[in-house]
Amino acid sequence: MPLQHLGFVDLPPHVKDGGFDHAAVHEASGRIYVAHTANDAIDIIDIEARKYVGSVPGLAAVAGALVSESSNLVFTSNRGENTVGIFAPADVPRVQKVDVGIRPNGLAYDPGRARLLSAHVGDPAVAGSCTVSIVDTRARKRIADLPVAGRTRWTVYDSVADVFHVNVMAPPQIVVVAAGDPPGVRRVVTIPHAGPHGLDIDVVRRRLYCACDAGVLLEIDADSGTILTTEAIGGVPDVVFFNSALSRLYVAIGEPGVIEVFDTAPLRRHESVSTEAGAHTLSFDATRSIVCAFLPASHRAAVYRDHA
Repeated sequence: MPLQHLGFVDLPPHVKDGGFDHAAVHEASGRIYVAHTANDAIDIIDIEARKYVGSVPGLAAVAGALVSESSNLVFTSNRGENTVGIFAPADVPRVQKVDVGIRPNGLAYDPGRARLLSAHVGDPAVAGSCTVSIVDTRARKRIADLPVAGRTRWTVYDSVADVFHVNVMAPPQIVVVAAGDPPGVRRVVTIPHAGPHGLDIDVVRRRLYCACDAGVLLEIDADSGTILTTEAIGGVPDVVFFNSALSRLYVAIGEPGVIEVFDTAPLRRHESVSTEAGAHTLSFDATRSIVCAFLPASHRAAVYRDHA
């Protein structure tokens, strides 16, 4: 069945240029936390009521949000101040910040050790500024910094292999970082297509799904790094999310503004859903099978439900 459009949720107008970036869902409460980069804030949506319920301000150029259900925490990458934010879901959350590398972007979390990986865009004027940092979230302390070859994009934690997979834009590669002590680069997977961007994982089938600026979606063996399948997509992608219950992948493409939906066993296109020009980011609620696309031109979220 196609994605079922349930309606829209209005969000605050943009205070300055920009729009939305990576979002995450706290499934226990049914709340979505989306980076409203234009407002230096995280906007919060109650998905059951389909309404905006508030914002968390003071997060300079916030680029992403990540939720840990097991630790009951929300993390943010605050690109404008080189920090990550940490707070518990609450009506008026108290944000604690930890210094990390230059222009943090992608986030991934190891719940067993309570460690957050922050992947950084870096600054071309600062040599060696393309790095990842490891943060001990219990101590609220950065405990390691590791260099990578270039600007990072998104990253995921792999609980089976106990590693973080980190997309690097150029040179195009996936850096595999050991999560245990001492943290370090375990291997580098070369990607033969420009601009690895969105990334997610099927931990059971051991598959990584990597969407590239070259207009391709890659299915990669998570353990060997072997590229198994290549599928064309309709533009430059950003965020991807994997739906394990339906074995589906959602790919956000800002231009022309679509969600491309793929079945993953085997990998093949399921449908393409028009959203809005510039809508390059999504959220996915696995409990409710809800996908939201964030629409910068009309500053709202389009809400969809997926079905078998």
